[in-house]
Amino acid sequence: MRKAILVLNGPNMNMLGIRQPEIYGNATYEDLKAMISAEAEKLDAAVSFFQSNHEGALVDAIQQAYFDKIDGIIINPAAYTHTSVALLDAVKAVGIPTVEVHVSDPDSREDFRHVSYIRAACVGTIRGRGLEGYLEALRLLVKPSGI
Repeated sequence: MRKAILVLNGPNMNMLGIRQPEIYGNATYEDLKAMISAEAEKLDAAVSFFQSNHEGALVDAIQQAYFDKIDGIIINPAAYTHTSVALLDAVKAVGIPTVEVHVSDPDSREDFRHVSYIRAACVGTIRGRGLEGYLEALRLLVKPSGI
């Protein structure tokens, strides 16, 4: 059965390729979506995307994933990683296997980035692997080994 995966990205992720290329690289958000879509096709998975700079919109997307019968969520909450109990609660509420992804490694950056509220509700975290981390998360959700 084809799995449906939702890829959620938080604040400023739409600015990939522009925002701090020394940290995030030169690939754009559209490049990221194309890369994930190509991998999803290889894995015979259906993938959809949502990006917002607004916390409530991300919560709404997580809740809607429940009603849309989404099988897994890949989330890069970006700055909300370190501040949002609302995203944590939303992921807990829907019970959909979720993988937290970060392009950079927050643990190697400023101290305030070392805290992840959402991690407690996730089946895995992939950080510091660049955009490839999204593909690892996709593979984990589509072909889980022990989730």
